[in-house]
Amino acid sequence: MLYSPHGRDQLVLLEQDFERLRPDIDVRWLDMGSQEILDRLRFERVNPQADVWFGGPATIFDRGIEDSLLIPYRPAWAERMGGSARSSYYYPVYRTPAVIAYNSRAVPQSAAPQDWDEVLDERWRDKVIIRDPMASGTMRAIWGLILVRSVQQTGDTARGMAWLRRLDGQTKTYTINPALLYEKLARQEGLVSLWDLQDILISQAKGLPLGYVFPRSGTVVIEDAIALVRGARHSEAARAFIDYVGSPKAQLLAAREVFRLPARTDLPVDSVPGWVAEVEREMVVAKMDWDMLSRQGPAWMSYWDQHVRGTGKR
Repeated sequence: MLYSPHGRDQLVLLEQDFERLRPDIDVRWLDMGSQEILDRLRFERVNPQADVWFGGPATIFDRGIEDSLLIPYRPAWAERMGGSARSSYYYPVYRTPAVIAYNSRAVPQSAAPQDWDEVLDERWRDKVIIRDPMASGTMRAIWGLILVRSVQQTGDTARGMAWLRRLDGQTKTYTINPALLYEKLARQEGLVSLWDLQDILISQAKGLPLGYVFPRSGTVVIEDAIALVRGARHSEAARAFIDYVGSPKAQLLAAREVFRLPARTDLPVDSVPGWVAEVEREMVVAKMDWDMLSRQGPAWMSYWDQHVRGTGKR
């Protein structure tokens, strides 16, 4: 049993491919936001239902470690992955960049916001759709980038919270899941959003009129991890799935079919799809203090939820 925020397209793809390799194992999964996974694992601590936590930022996995929800497992591919999110409990399998998304029928690429601050322009007032940050690891990472920058530049989060309050004033609605986000953007209920690259590329492939821009000043790139759940009922099968996810076969399959940016650094260049090289050229990766976000992020998000959300239009 997998708990994962990776969405039906990717989960079905990997489920079917893994089961062809291991017909003795039946993969099942639940798709939910990474914060929701953490909350559910906490609730089920005395009677775990999941075997694998598949997907989410390292900062949320760190909280799972603090709550004794995970056990160490070192996959066969551990040394083949890039990035800094190394732990004996979890390892990154994908890199997930955040982007500024927009409805490409209503907004030409040249007119779309080109950086985070441009989303605050008056022309986007009530035209921004946001995935509920309290349930989403992606949104928590974007909020984290804004707040970490604020601390680094001024010594506290006040400037960052003021920025997020202005964004709240621009926001028409916070959606409860990603599917509603794409639908509302496609129907032009809103024109602009902040979300992750992979889901926008999948939506484009399905014919939805969505485009994206990498923020000029730099974007947050989530090191998307996987881990073994403490008390897993099917621990041997779970380890086999974790080993599979980081294998060259599965990394390339996810890159080709569902636009996952591999964390693995030793894939043959001639096998990696062309879009990966294009992204690597265009993307500016912001410097990010993940340790600060891991320590302070929960308190920051609680403050945002209680004191910033819903106040931007006052």
